[in-house]
Amino acid sequence: MIATHHLSLKAGQRQLVTNLDWQVHEGECWSIIGRNGAGKSTLMRALAGLRAPEAGHVTLGGRTLSEWPLAELARQRAFLAQSRSDAFSYSVIETVLSARHPYHDNRYWEDSDDHAIAIKSLEAMEVADLASRDVRTLSGGERQRVAIAAMLTQDTPLLLLDEPANALDLAHQVSVMSILARLCREQGKTAVMIGHDLTLAHSVSTHALLLKGDGRWLAGAKEDVMRPELLGDYLGHPIDVIQHGKRSIFIPKEDSV
Repeated sequence: MIATHHLSLKAGQRQLVTNLDWQVHEGECWSIIGRNGAGKSTLMRALAGLRAPEAGHVTLGGRTLSEWPLAELARQRAFLAQSRSDAFSYSVIETVLSARHPYHDNRYWEDSDDHAIAIKSLEAMEVADLASRDVRTLSGGERQRVAIAAMLTQDTPLLLLDEPANALDLAHQVSVMSILARLCREQGKTAVMIGHDLTLAHSVSTHALLLKGDGRWLAGAKEDVMRPELLGDYLGHPIDVIQHGKRSIFIPKEDSV
């Protein structure tokens, strides 16, 4: 689906990622895990084609991102940014319908199929009742769910999400992540997401990519990568794992006094 080839990323003079050779296949759900400043969002923007790497390249469907026409690329991957600014007074439904523009070709206005997809996505995010509201009047959590609804409305095979659970309450964190996992499992979509809740990431992901922030990285199936000794090293704090039924619960170890 998407792959990086000898990819290197920097922030100023600091090396974030070095020679990242990484493949994400159809139907997989990946979590990118690392400390603040480790390069997670920088990598996500490179995957979306919004930032040029210092070295190497990204391919989507075997083609480098630069080879994709923008409208065609927008039908292949959707990107949820970590934050957004609403400068104009658009309604929720108008905001979500804007995600259908890559499919319009020479027509400007949305049709009934576009509206049906948009409403279905709003319902999935439990914000259909806000369709006529000005997005600038929404709470942070409501605005986040509208943004995810727009991503679902874009209807791409690849979903790139920078902290999708940001600003969401507990119930909506669980429901949103469950929806993303189900899209991968049942519809063959592919998701790559950033998050800080290790327990939630482990429960929905099939794979994980750890970033150290000094160039080092580790990628693989979650059972191989999301191990306490590895997570503790990459996150800079020792981690404990508690088994509760079929669930793995990750907690930071208490500092010794």
